[in-house]
Amino acid sequence: MTEPGESGEQPEPRESDDERRARGLPPEPTSSGQRGEKVKPPTPVTVSFILYVLAGLVLVLAFGYTLTQQDLVAETLIDLNTAENLSEEQIRSGVTTLLWTLFVGAVALAVLFALFGWKARQGTRSARTVLTVLTAIIVLLQLLLFPTSLPMLVASLLAVAGTVLLYLPSVAPYFPKPQGSGGTRR
Repeated sequence: MTEPGESGEQPEPRESDDERRARGLPPEPTSSGQRGEKVKPPTPVTVSFILYVLAGLVLVLAFGYTLTQQDLVAETLIDLNTAENLSEEQIRSGVTTLLWTLFVGAVALAVLFALFGWKARQGTRSARTVLTVLTAIIVLLQLLLFPTSLPMLVASLLAVAGTVLLYLPSVAPYFPKPQGSGGTRR
């Protein structure tokens, strides 16, 4: 008699991460305390990860510095204010809220860049797609909201360079298309 959850059959042998990747699947998740298979990503993928982390750090440092300068930002906006219905206190409060929001957003983007950059290092195709979307978002922010910001420009260029590296022909086998799906989901 077998215990619940057990069967008299031998367990199927585990696929290697390369076999799973060839089928378009991410590496098999590991249980806590279990060491995963060491994967050596192609050099462009590793460099891409570093560029994404640097882009995130530039964003956090730039908006962190701006946050420390909130009095100067508020004073500048008060001097430029021509609206009679906006008080100095409203401007100061708005600046504080805006700068904290931008800082938290920069931290969130940095965490997402690091997380999905790491997943891309493991060969997860969907992580590459998420990084591409995040890069498009940061480029749009740079173009629409911060066109004169040098740190935003640097972060955008780092993210674009990281994205380009993930789509080089030499790393295409590391992110294979799923086989046999025919473009439809079951």
